[in-house]
Amino acid sequence: MGQPEVVAHRGASAERAEHTLAAYQVALDQGAEALECDVRVTRDGHLVCVHDRRVERTSTGRGVVSELTLAALSRFDFAHWHHDLPDSADELVFEPGVSPVRDESQRRILTFDALLGLVRAQPRPVRLFAETKHPVRYGGLVEAKLTAALARHGVSAPAAKEESPVVMMSFSSAAVRRFRASAPRVPTVLLFDRLSRAARSGELPGWADLAGPSVRLLRREPELAARMADRGRDTYCWTVDEPEDVELCRRAGVRFVATNRPGATRERLVAC
Repeated sequence: MGQPEVVAHRGASAERAEHTLAAYQVALDQGAEALECDVRVTRDGHLVCVHDRRVERTSTGRGVVSELTLAALSRFDFAHWHHDLPDSADELVFEPGVSPVRDESQRRILTFDALLGLVRAQPRPVRLFAETKHPVRYGGLVEAKLTAALARHGVSAPAAKEESPVVMMSFSSAAVRRFRASAPRVPTVLLFDRLSRAARSGELPGWADLAGPSVRLLRREPELAARMADRGRDTYCWTVDEPEDVELCRRAGVRFVATNRPGATRERLVAC
């Protein structure tokens, strides 16, 4: 049984403000095998990496993402709320790559195109897990925009799903079905925090390639990943930060672990 691959959840978001270029650069420096982002559509049709419907929690601005233009979002600081330095000096010893973010470009709104460009520019293989958020004002537009972005970057039709640098995810079954119809060769993850009868037995719909349970669910159903594997499906587990949960995922045979602490999680897996 191989070790899980580490997916940086919104970047190294325990150490840098989530969804900022700084957070993703730290994650790459720490050796994360993959990055994860949430995507929403702006008022003028751009895909941006923002988790919440509104921007108040993570920026100096106010308003709903879908009601703001990219130019308006670009005026906000998306890193002001996050500590530039860790709470303890010990963390500087264990995470020496972490330092205060001074570059303004690393504190602003991050577009999906820019993040995918960063992934494609890496000298080593790095995957990007993109979660489309729902419910949203524009319905299926986010999946259409995502498909178009992958086509612009030349990654909408990989030769094999295992070779795809991008994986699409959503909690919305309708969203995953829509995306599968428009980009059938790009792998998909159906995210969930509750088990359906089919999922409990290891079954997924035909349009979903990977199971995406929460770590809370995996604690209750530690055999879930093995049941999925028996049916030829890998498992992506979120959000795995505690040492005991990292070990649980390793023992359970989880393929991908999404974590806010990619550096520390990789160290724990190496030590196992």
